[in-house]
Amino acid sequence: MRVIVRTVSELCITVGAVMVLFVAYVLFWTGVRADGVMHDQIDQLHRQWSQSAAHPSATASKGSGGSGASGSPASPAAPAAYHYGKPFAIMYIPRLGFTWNKPVLEGTGTDVLKKGLAHYARTARLGQVGNFAVAGHRRTYGDPFKDFPRLRPGDAIVLTDGTTWFTYRIDKGPYKTVPSDVEVINPVPRKSGYTRPGRYLTLTTCDPEWGHSHRLIVWAHLDSTQPVEAGKPSALRR
Repeated sequence: MRVIVRTVSELCITVGAVMVLFVAYVLFWTGVRADGVMHDQIDQLHRQWSQSAAHPSATASKGSGGSGASGSPASPAAPAAYHYGKPFAIMYIPRLGFTWNKPVLEGTGTDVLKKGLAHYARTARLGQVGNFAVAGHRRTYGDPFKDFPRLRPGDAIVLTDGTTWFTYRIDKGPYKTVPSDVEVINPVPRKSGYTRPGRYLTLTTCDPEWGHSHRLIVWAHLDSTQPVEAGKPSALRR
């Protein structure tokens, strides 16, 4: 009996130690690796942009753009084709901290989401008419959208592709739905309140924080654009 009790106790200790190591891996090590990968993606973009020949910059413009309203900013020239798994933009969300910035890559495969934020390939390109939709992990792999529930209508979401700054403003969210509700990334998402085509942005992440039974969504409209030569947009100035 003593041998059995001792064996079971040792087995429990071993299992417990393995579980602790696994949790440490999920909570810490995947975050460390992901942070390094995301920094590498951003460095890669800066190198590409600095080495590129001069491109025509979009003319700075500003308008309301909400719900497809008239007076929205003119669409800049269509960007170059995006390539699966490759970064093409950097996103900033001041509400999540002025040091918060993440690379945006093409495609939403598991391998892509480990490197940063992921653009839904069949949605609009950055700044164009339609719905530019982006997904990100809530937890693990750098926790990019850990504080997603803090987002509020009126918050700025700023992106750059190296030639232009794009400032979007949140109109609705966070909105909770189920993973099968793919309508949220439609060109004109019905539940967003938009009623006609415009230049929209959708962010999606998992809910609850450590689960994936639901999704949290925010919708935004393109509020302004300006060439990078003009300096940072007002939303990023402190």
